[in-house]
Amino acid sequence: MKKAILATKVGMTQIFKEDGSLIPVTVLQAGPCVVTQVKTVDNDGYSAVQVAFVDKVDKVITKDKGGKKSVAHRHGVKKAQQKHFEKAGVTSKRYVREFRFDNSEEYALAQEIKADIFAEGDKIDASAISKGKGYQGAIRRHGQSRGPMAHGSKYHRHAGSNGACSSPSRVFKGKKMPGHMGSVAVTVKNLEVVRVDAEKNLILVKGAVPGAKKALITIKETTKVEA
Repeated sequence: MKKAILATKVGMTQIFKEDGSLIPVTVLQAGPCVVTQVKTVDNDGYSAVQVAFVDKVDKVITKDKGGKKSVAHRHGVKKAQQKHFEKAGVTSKRYVREFRFDNSEEYALAQEIKADIFAEGDKIDASAISKGKGYQGAIRRHGQSRGPMAHGSKYHRHAGSNGACSSPSRVFKGKKMPGHMGSVAVTVKNLEVVRVDAEKNLILVKGAVPGAKKALITIKETTKVEA
């Protein structure tokens, strides 16, 4: 892997190309990310770059009813993390991720990685936590068909039979049944970068990207090889 960056999802819109064709795009606020650690084979056993994204306060000052001030570290950054950021010479950040770049040794502490690392026409993989849908039935969760809607039917939107009675006398693991839907790690591969705004650190990606608005998106150059 040669390039990657962290981003947050702004939302979706559409743009027009020079020939007048319309393209639906997802707008991503990509970076600037800062390098907080450079891992080497000699010290860590492998080569990688640790990057951080989005500023976060070190501590939060709260007041009780009597006006007495107190420090709530659970809302801020823990001391161990503060020292780690101070050692790198950067301010405290909310997200920290690690990328195994092919040229990791070329990066330095506190170096910025901006949206211009990608260019128009690049193919990327976007990873994020998908939107949570809560508890859903088998029809919405797995796309199953409903039963007869007549008055005498007892299975309108039920999943139907789950297993035989005498043999195998159990329900097999992995049976598609109602349950929690969404809120899982999803990666969409081979997306196209339509436009890059280096000044505002925006990347416009063709099509949909997983995750809700303001969700953390990991963008990497694609690993999918076109036939």
